[in-house]
Formats: sequence, C-alpha cells, structure tokens
Amino acid sequence: MHNGTRLAAVDLGSNSFRLEIGQFDHGHIHRTEYLKETVRQGNGLDAARNLTPEAMQRGWDCLARFGERLSGFDPSHVRAVATQTLREARNRDVFLARANEVLGFPIDVISGHEEARLIYQGVAHLLPQSDERRLVVDIGGRSTEMILGTGHEAHHMASYRVGSVAWSMKYFPEGLWTPAAFETAEVAAKAVLDEALNCYQRDAWDVAYGSSGTVSAVSEALAAAGWPPGQIDRGGLEWLLDRLLKAQSAERLRLDGMREDRRAVIGGGISVLMAVFDLLEIEHMQVADGALRHGVLHDLLDRDTPQTDVRAASVQALANKFRVDSAQAQRVAQVAQHLFQSLAQGHDLPDAARANRKLGWAAQLHEIGMQISHSDYHRHGTYILDHADVGGFAMPELHRLALLVLGHRGKLRKLDADFSDPTFVLQLLSLRLAVILCHARRDPVLSGLTVTARPDQQWVQLSCRRAWADAYPQSSHLLREEAVAWQKTLWQLDHSVQD
Repeated sequence: MHNGTRLAAVDLGSNSFRLEIGQFDHGHIHRTEYLKETVRQGNGLDAARNLTPEAMQRGWDCLARFGERLSGFDPSHVRAVATQTLREARNRDVFLARANEVLGFPIDVISGHEEARLIYQGVAHLLPQSDERRLVVDIGGRSTEMILGTGHEAHHMASYRVGSVAWSMKYFPEGLWTPAAFETAEVAAKAVLDEALNCYQRDAWDVAYGSSGTVSAVSEALAAAGWPPGQIDRGGLEWLLDRLLKAQSAERLRLDGMREDRRAVIGGGISVLMAVFDLLEIEHMQVADGALRHGVLHDLLDRDTPQTDVRAASVQALANKFRVDSAQAQRVAQVAQHLFQSLAQGHDLPDAARANRKLGWAAQLHEIGMQISHSDYHRHGTYILDHADVGGFAMPELHRLALLVLGHRGKLRKLDADFSDPTFVLQLLSLRLAVILCHARRDPVLSGLTVTARPDQQWVQLSCRRAWADAYPQSSHLLREEAVAWQKTLWQLDHSVQD
C-alpha cells in the first residue's frame, strides 16, 4: 500500500449508516472525512422479517449520497459491510441489488463472528499497545458483540441478538419508560447474554472497553453532566436510568449531551448495557475510539497482500480442523490455479489475481466434508462452509467458496449459480479439471495438455496429445466425460486428441 492511498469503509448498521474515509501514511490510517446518517433500518423489519419499502428507500437514499462521495475511488480501496439487520432480513437480496448499484461498490453481509473480529481490530488499532487482557463490548442496534483479546489479536468472539433498536421496539414500543419495563428488558437481555459467562467472566480480562453506539451515547450524556469523560461506571448508569424514569418517555427527555437521533433507542441500549455490567461484574468501562468501520479499514490493508490476509490463515485452520489431506489439497490448488491463469488471459477477467487466490482456497477446502462421510462429501463440505464462522470472510464470499466445493464433482445442474459470470465459471472449470487430473493423488503430467478460452465467448478448448491420452487413459476418459457434463450449461467445453 502506497503512502497517500485513500481508503474508505461503509458500515450499514441497524441504527445508522457510516462512511469513514482515511489516508494511509507509513503504516497508519488518518481520518480525512466521516459521515453518519441515522437510517433506522432495524426499525424497518416487519413481523415476517422483511424490510419495509420505506426502510429500504431510506437506506438507498443514504447510500446514494455516500456513493457520490466515493466516486473515483479504486474498488480495492473501498469495503462496505452490513450487519445484523441485513443478516436477518429475508428480502435482503432485493435491498442489496439496488444498494450495490447506488453505492457503486459491493456490500458484504458479514456474520456476527466476523463483525466481532472487525470491531476488535478497530478498537485495538486505536489503543496504545500493551499486554493487558481486553474485554470489548459493542452494543449495536440489533446485536451485541463481545470480544476478548490482547494487543491486536482477538481470542474469543461472540455476537448476541440483543441491541438498542430491537430492545426499544420490543420493551418500550410507545417510547414510554417505566420501572417495570426496564426490569423486564434487563432480565430479557440477561437471558440472551447469559451464555457469555462461560468465556467472559471477570477473571478473563483486565480492562473493559465499550465501542460505538450505545456506549458512546451514554458516555457523552454522563460527561455533559459532570462525570469523568470517556468512562462509564455503575453509578453513572444508575443516575442516567433515574433521569429516563423521571422523563417517563423519549419525547419528554431533555438531557445535555444526548443527541436527538439517539433518544428513541436509548432506553433499549441502557437496559442492555446494565445487563452486561451485572453479568460480567463490570465496575468501570472505558470508551474506545475505534469501531467496526476502523476495523474494516485496517482489514483492507491486510487484504492488500496474501501474506497478511487473515482469510488465508482461516482457510488453513479450517483445513486442519477437518484433517484435510494437505498434500492432495496443495496438488489440486496448484493445478487449478495454473489452469485458471491460462483461461483468465483468454477472457481478460477483472481482478483475476484475487479470483485465483480464492480458487486456491476452494481447492484447499474441497475435501473438508470427508471427515463427515466419504459419500457425498462435497455436499457436506458445502454445508460446513455455509454455516461456519471463518475469520475474514463475508457471508457471500463463503457461499461462493461453498458453491465451488459443491460443484467440484458431479452434475452441474445441482448448482444454483450464475453461469453467465465468467470468473465463477472459469474458477469452477479449473477446479473440476484439477480434481480429475489429480484423481490418482499424485502430481499429474501437464505437458501435452492445453486449455484455451475464446475471448468474449462461453467456450473453452481442452486438447491433449495422443501420447498423453495413451499414457493416461483414465484421465483422458474423465476429461471426455467432463466435456459432456458442460453440454447442459451455457458454456461449451470441447475436448480433442491431437497427434
């Protein structure tokens, strides 16, 4: 990454959308611009967990404004992530199709585990380096993330479906605050968060940090009333709760330091924060400057080179966990990536290098389902990838890897995939051919075998010399069958033997 490079992160939260723009300078990212809009998408989920048209329009309008500001940015220097509301929304694909267009960049829906990892990275990079054991808590609109870590390394990460927007809607639906409603909301939050006691008990951390949203709002209100800035303690929380109860409603609350856009959801946020304090025996919480968007920016730096990309380490860890045959995985990866390089040149694919790296990950994981059963192991591997928490990956990214794993053998019509996407198709074809050529679990001889793609056409030519076909009759047979398999797709694979 060159000094002076501009980077941007877009955070599609349940309460607010945020845009953070920074400039890279000698290993650090300095903020140059920050935009925030209260969109309240979390309020826009109906009983069937569909985003209402009004909620979607609010989101699109905001992203259009962000998109105008991001015009001209290099696509590899921008990342947009969406969190709990879009994890839940059944019609998220409808929203995302338009959202990607108006923003001008793809939006990744990330898992709760990945959200927690990025939050910790954002917090840790803006804290002084130390050996202290850190607890980081982020109470968002519809989820709460908890992380234990040291330095820049997160050790335990969890996401719970409890947040300021969700709890305000459920327990303070009319914006009315009563002692009974707060008691009910806090007990309900504890019921969801109770399992956190298994990992986040008091002796597991030295300092508690709060990030973003509710924590910032509470801290600002307490500081305006004379409490120490940048800190929250039990006494301050109880004082703030008393102020809310005296006001009786969000509409009547008048509190210095409390922003107008935060009043409607502060009741839910405080009930969750008090539950966290009680469960984890927190006496003091420091307010962290870092947040999810800062973690996304630093993750962009890590993704810039394969050596620092956390996804590579996550793939290796997953392969180790499921005891993948590493020699065969490496063999298939090398052959698949070699084939893809040839095919990508024929189609002049955008960002072919990154696509080839992801193909290598799919090859590393194509046999992870073997630990469940040899029968239909590709289907088991697909299930694992679609449901695993894998650090660094967005949910659509993992699903694409899952599709490659599912499609690396067998019939192609089982794939619910876009065969008009040349990058995916050439990744899939390269992986299938590599698995065929490595079927004997030894390094294949590739001299005498060529693959070429006809530019701008859905056509691939696979040819081998007669001597090669005679020397490897089983491979030659499997390649002929592969050509037949592709006849039922939009693509044509021609196989020929030449003298």
